[in-house]
Amino acid sequence: MRILPIITAPFALIACSAGAEPEMQTSPSGEVSGTMFVANKRGASLSRIDLSTGEETHRADTCENPHELTVSPDESFVLVACYSGRSVEIFSTSDLTPVGPLQLGENARVHSAIWLDDGRVLAGAEGRGSLYVIAAFMDRGAIAPIVSFREIGRGGPPFAPGPHLIAVDPGGRYAYGTIIPNGDVIRYDIENSAEAASRRIGEQIEAVAISPDGTSLWVASNTDSIAYRLDPLTLEVQAEVPTGDVPIRLAMHPSGDFVVSSNYGGGDLTVIHTATNEAVRTIIVSGNDDAAQVTLVFSQDGTRLYAAETATDMIAEIDFASGEVLRRLPTGPGGDGLAVID
Repeated sequence: MRILPIITAPFALIACSAGAEPEMQTSPSGEVSGTMFVANKRGASLSRIDLSTGEETHRADTCENPHELTVSPDESFVLVACYSGRSVEIFSTSDLTPVGPLQLGENARVHSAIWLDDGRVLAGAEGRGSLYVIAAFMDRGAIAPIVSFREIGRGGPPFAPGPHLIAVDPGGRYAYGTIIPNGDVIRYDIENSAEAASRRIGEQIEAVAISPDGTSLWVASNTDSIAYRLDPLTLEVQAEVPTGDVPIRLAMHPSGDFVVSSNYGGGDLTVIHTATNEAVRTIIVSGNDDAAQVTLVFSQDGTRLYAAETATDMIAEIDFASGEVLRRLPTGPGGDGLAVID
């Protein structure tokens, strides 16, 4: 028996002087490489795309309504959050062979999950008002029957709304969840299995991202189209930055120099310079809400952005330095959750 190795992607921190805008990283010359995974929420499936060709190499059936994805640190496994059920599902990254599901509590409705480097999975149970901390043990490449987990929550039933999206600090001590109906942000103390802090920030708070050094937490209001910089410990608002319409997701650049909002209502991106807390440019992707642009992720080197256009079953690949849309990658029906490995 072995423990599934699990963790968030490593970050590279690029220093810059306060108040000075850092230079954008340029895309590397030559062909793009790497692999993308896409959760197709209308198609109940998972796609594997070879980024060098832009072609889908494999597709696997998943639970109904799959959403956010996360990849193990050795890049051997990808985990799918099952938003309409009570489980998360694990697949091999090489060929999408199913490894098995992890069954959680009734009505868990996991929208997002993150793998940690100590063999645990954090899964936000929106339907139970809680955060799961899971240890998944492997036996000959499959999930063993005994899986330990604990639940950090507000009690129930009836259950209060739980976290829709989650982020975790670099040390794995605290997790952060956004409660959309209440506009709340919750800080979870993972080690002590407790909610350590909670604060109402605004209307329809959904997107969340944390800096690589853990010193700044960002969330955004879908209703007010504002990105808020928060103190990670107190959750007090430190800055408010206007974005495009409906900033449904936030993606942190690997350097920590920029945080970018995916603006569902305008089909564009707002680039925020984290040293000045100012929006420094807008990147047009589709330019309207017809594409239903949602999930946004950076390539591991920070040169490219990938934006899921869920209404058109496409993923837009964007050069971060120039803002140019390089190509669109076809995926399954309703491609939304994204993960990229090099």
